[in-house]
This record gives sequence, C-alpha cells and structure tokens, in this order.
Amino acid sequence: MTVKRMAGAVLATTLLCTGAVACGGSDKDDKAKGTGSGETQSRSQVTEVITAAYEKTSKAKSAKVEMTMTAPKSMGGSSGNMKMSGVMGWDPTVMDMTMSGSALTEGDPQAPDKVRMIWRDNVIYMDAGAAAAKEMDGKHWMKMDLNSIAEQAGDEKLAKQMTGGLDSMNQDPAQQLAMLLDSPNLKHAGPAKVDGVQTQRYKGRLSVKEMMASNKGLDEMLGKGEREKLLKNIEKSGIKGYDTEVWVNEDDYPVRMDIDIKSPEGTMKTSQKFSDYGTTAEVSAPPAGKTFDLMEMFKELGKGAGAGEDSGF
Repeated sequence: MTVKRMAGAVLATTLLCTGAVACGGSDKDDKAKGTGSGETQSRSQVTEVITAAYEKTSKAKSAKVEMTMTAPKSMGGSSGNMKMSGVMGWDPTVMDMTMSGSALTEGDPQAPDKVRMIWRDNVIYMDAGAAAAKEMDGKHWMKMDLNSIAEQAGDEKLAKQMTGGLDSMNQDPAQQLAMLLDSPNLKHAGPAKVDGVQTQRYKGRLSVKEMMASNKGLDEMLGKGEREKLLKNIEKSGIKGYDTEVWVNEDDYPVRMDIDIKSPEGTMKTSQKFSDYGTTAEVSAPPAGKTFDLMEMFKELGKGAGAGEDSGF
C-alpha cells in the first residue's frame, strides 16, 4: 500500500506538471515587496520582456528548481502539499528531484519522508527506500515506464497523450512563458525582490479556452473533437482559468513563476523558483539490478490473487 500511495502521489504530481492543463500556484503570503521605480511598462514593453525571457530560457534547456505544490484536501487523491527540489531539463525532458510533503506521507506511517524521483526517456524511477528493498530482493528503485503503461492500457490515444507530446508541453518555464504571452491582460506589476535578487513582476490570466489554444503540445496529441471534449470536461469541473505571475531578473531569466488553478474544490497552487540556468542536467537511470517494474509487480500480484481464488482462498 505504501508503494501504491507513493506511485500515485508522484504520478499525480509529475503528470500534472506535464499535462494538458498547466501545473500552478501562487503563494499569496510570500509576495515580494516592490522596490525602486514604480513605473508601469506598456503592453509592447511587457511583450518584449517576456519574449526575451522565453528565448533565453529556451536556449538554457535546464535549471535548478525548487517547487511547492498545494492541493486542497477536498480534491482527494494526492491532496496536501508536495515539495520538489533538484535539476530539471527540457528538450528533452529530464528530472532528478527529491520530493517530500504530506501528499506522500499523510495517513501512512510507513511512508518515507523523502523520495528521490528520476525522469528520463519517459520513464519515472522512485527510490522506495529500505522497506521496499527488504521486500524486493534488495531492489529499491521503483520503475514506471510511461510508454509501457500506455501500451498495456491498449489505448493508442492514451499512449500519445502520455508520451508523444511531453517534450513540447508546458512542463518547462519556456513553454509557460510562451503561454503567458497569449494572455489578453498580461501586464507589468512593478519591481520586486526575490531572495535578494532585483526583478520585475508580470502577471496575466488565461481562460481554459485560451490556455488550450496557446498550448501547442495539445496539437500533437488530440484531434479537434478530442480537444473540444477536453475543454468541456475541464470547464465542467469548474476550473475557470489560470492566474500566472512571473518574476524576471535583469538577465532576462524568470527566477520565480506562480500559477493559480481555481476550482469549486479550492485552489491548487504551485510556486516554482529557478536558478543556475544552463546547469548540466546529467540524469542517469538507476542500475537495472536495483530496479523493479511497478506494472510487472502489479501483474504478479494479480496472478497471485487469481490463484488464491482458484484454490478456494
């Protein structure tokens, strides 16, 4: 059960960050106070700044990241808070993160306080810890192959959604900036300091429809009918839009990015801080001898349950 909970929490977090709807959040209690000139920039100036930030971030292809995600308890599943820190690369997608928070541990005294997660070649690896190693012949790295999961589901569309468009979607700050440029009310919110760094703060809002129109990754995964169905489902859930804020430093890099996703269940929040752009994202898969496949484990458990039923247990 601990392994299953870990898998669910990590999948929910990572797929949310790379899914058709942007991961989001904004820590309203941690707003940096403006300093220096309060001069407001024109729309053309704002567009110029965000475009420059997009171009520099795209070229960097990697950064160190600190992320905090918070989901209301009413949402169920992996509700609670999740903290992630480590290195992330885009084009292609790679991650080496340490995760912690109540989304992993709440209600499960055996759950580890921290979990290292590696993402490479559309495969997620999680260090399940010493308890898992005891049960799995010394293997403590849990493997979730997104390609394999999609194939086993027997759903071609699911396979495309989970794998085909990941690298072009909005898990990286460059794509989030590109989407922000499409906000009809994008504006300059004044100067601010983030962790002692002087920045300029910008904010904008995208409706669900505008977000889907600006998210080019969806074009690779969904046909027109599927996009319309997804739009209706998101709107039916009560999500109205995505409030985005970004803090850009003097070198044209975003140092912080927040997006709020509001729904009837509450607001899902994510605050991301970026540093060391262009840092080498050397992400290696764990040794095969220390790895067990989660889907294969579930298959074996299913066979065991079937045998037990046949035997009268």
